[in-house]
Amino acid sequence: MNFEAITIKDIATALGLSVSTVSKALSDSYEISEKTKKIVIEYAEEHNYRPNPIAKSLKQGNSKSIGIVVSTIDNQFFSQVINGIESIAYSKGYNVIITQTHESFELEALNVKHLTYRSVDGILISLSTETSDVEHLKSLHKKGLPIVFFDRISEEINTHKVIADNFNGAFEGTQHLLDSGYKRIAHITSSPDISITRERLKGYTKALEDRGIAFNEDYVKYCMHGGRDLDEIKSALNDLLTIENRPDAIFTASDRITTTTLLLLQQMKVKIPDEIALLGFTNTQLADALNPSLSTIYQPGFEIGKNAIEMLISIIESKRPVTEFETRVLPTQLYIRNSSSPAKRD
Repeated sequence: MNFEAITIKDIATALGLSVSTVSKALSDSYEISEKTKKIVIEYAEEHNYRPNPIAKSLKQGNSKSIGIVVSTIDNQFFSQVINGIESIAYSKGYNVIITQTHESFELEALNVKHLTYRSVDGILISLSTETSDVEHLKSLHKKGLPIVFFDRISEEINTHKVIADNFNGAFEGTQHLLDSGYKRIAHITSSPDISITRERLKGYTKALEDRGIAFNEDYVKYCMHGGRDLDEIKSALNDLLTIENRPDAIFTASDRITTTTLLLLQQMKVKIPDEIALLGFTNTQLADALNPSLSTIYQPGFEIGKNAIEMLISIIESKRPVTEFETRVLPTQLYIRNSSSPAKRD
């Protein structure tokens, strides 16, 4: 399945110019007026032009490169996803180009643009916490660029998606805290704009509802940059620790938020779990080595990566347009450790 790319000849025909004029305009030649350059460049960008031989390779569908867009590669979850992607991509003869958004929508859009300029055959993407508008992806998808979402997805684009069972993971994690005797369970999470935040919040609230515990919005704190901004987590914790009937447990909803919350609580001399229990989503391999050992909800990052790349390659190599898509939901796993043990009560 080939991604539609236009040529210099296409631009020349559309604008009523010669191929030579268009070529010189795109090369910023002094022979061409600024007005003409502006017209040509704007049309080229709007219609996804890229210089040969890239356009040629795209039309032939043989660039054999895959673009990956993640928040940061130092996140254990995304590192595992990338390992899963590479385990399949290289065996199928594809190279991968990895980009990081650092939770910035602007950088995400720029990375996607640069990946298309580098002739990728398709893109695997997990949206940034700032992304609420996916027009930059819609336009490329409509032109035929294969795109597969993983982890943080958009429902606005009809394509393959691979996610963890965020609802059930959050439900089981919150249920475990309730079973351990905790009643006032706070939830520190990411931006409400991203899919994993909504899914995990639903699992958390459902577990409370099933036990007859009223949802308390004061116990829910949003970190708009997914934990990348340390001050956001500090602010969330300060709010929770100073409110009346402060929480006796905290459920955190992302890798960076979970590990940072543990560190900050220790710096604040809060005893875990005696004063506040802690459980969260994280794929850190150090959970057992931390003090206390950290109760976690583990996502199958490697398997998510494998599934995502297999689905993307199936679109790329399809002889016909792909019109039927699926969302694969992979199970999470709850690991119970010391940070959520029942606290000693007087």
